[in-house]
Amino acid sequence: MITRFVLTIFFFCLMFSNAFTQSERSHIRDGNSAYKEKKYSDAEVSYKKSLEKNKDLVEGSFNLGDALYKQDRFGEAAEQYRMSAMKAKDNELKAQALHNLGNSLLKEQKFQESLAAYKEALKANPKDTETKYNYEYAKRMLQQQQQQQQQQQRQEKKDDKKQDEKQNQDQQKQDQQKQQQDQQQKQEQQKQEQAKQQQAQQKKQQISKEDAERILEALKNDEKKVQKKLQKKVPARGQVEKDW
Repeated sequence: MITRFVLTIFFFCLMFSNAFTQSERSHIRDGNSAYKEKKYSDAEVSYKKSLEKNKDLVEGSFNLGDALYKQDRFGEAAEQYRMSAMKAKDNELKAQALHNLGNSLLKEQKFQESLAAYKEALKANPKDTETKYNYEYAKRMLQQQQQQQQQQQRQEKKDDKKQDEKQNQDQQKQDQQKQQQDQQQKQEQQKQEQAKQQQAQQKKQQISKEDAERILEALKNDEKKVQKKLQKKVPARGQVEKDW
């Protein structure tokens, strides 16, 4: 990807020096010097000071965007380039601002927006080969991103399917476990019921045995009473022989 920051800054300094007030020119010059020395945070401060003096200063916004870009603050840089493009009075300056806007968006992987910025830059300057190259590069990156998203979506569908299958298997396992538990509970209840019935039967049998013993005992007692009665019976009187 091709950029053109430093040369653009010095171009502005030469092209618009006569249009600046002394204060604005001083801040822009300080910013350019700091930028050349790769002191991008210092350059940022100087460019912001120039904008405090004149908020509509195209060069201040553009060069501030460059300083922010060099600090990897691409979102902030994009806003400055966008303002520069809106303020620009000529197509060449507008094309340069839009070109760098596309670069900033490209860094943030906003490929669709980056393509739109490059397209607008080419409308302002159709002969810009660097913008054409970056446009094609952004298009390829967008295609790759879309392919990755499609692959990710397919993978997510597979994962969802696997998850659903796992949930179904887990549910079936839980159902089987519940059935087994229910069956075990039912068997346990049947055992308990059978035990109760056996206890009741044993108790019934035990009662019947006791009753039989009582009956036998009563019969024995009755027999003893009969024997006693027989023993107490008066014997028959004997016949007296006649004395002839």
